[in-house]
Amino acid sequence: MFFKKDNYEFLLVCLGNPGEEYRKTRHNAGFLFAEWMEEYKSLKIRRLKFRALYGDMKLGDKKGLVILPQTYMNDSGIAVKGYASAYGIKPEKIIVVVDDINFPVGQIRIKRKGSSAGHNGMKSIIEHLGSEDFPRIKIGVSPKREGQDLRDYVLSDFTKADIETLDKLYESVYDAVCLTVGGDIDLAMQKYN
Repeated sequence: MFFKKDNYEFLLVCLGNPGEEYRKTRHNAGFLFAEWMEEYKSLKIRRLKFRALYGDMKLGDKKGLVILPQTYMNDSGIAVKGYASAYGIKPEKIIVVVDDINFPVGQIRIKRKGSSAGHNGMKSIIEHLGSEDFPRIKIGVSPKREGQDLRDYVLSDFTKADIETLDKLYESVYDAVCLTVGGDIDLAMQKYN
């Protein structure tokens, strides 16, 4: 199959696990953001390619793709690498929306690049791209309790109050994505970090 290499200028990766049983879990903060964009920003994410659901997205004058890897979190990099390779999208033009247990629900953090910080989805993306040099927007899902198993915690459902908080927060996440795609990641970090 032939792809136009310069057709897309950015790749927005929303991380999560596929399947209804994971839909409202803490690990699916990225997928829930994609659902929010479908509802409020008229985005359609329906097609499947390179083991991810995807849709076209236009932000300002920039055309891009939004993807939801369907490989389960720990293998997210497979889909990201597939799209990056097929469309010639460099790591610095890949924005990852990911859950983070280091701060409360209702907060976001934006980073220009960095390590996986122990997040298996991020670790997979870094391994497959061979680079840590891509922006990420981290969505707080609240720290786990002491002694609580990390896997069980990130696969536990958000509370109803958490979901309401996220629904309000996603406008800020979207704004951060727009700023980052537009080349204003410093402004996004000043606004939201």
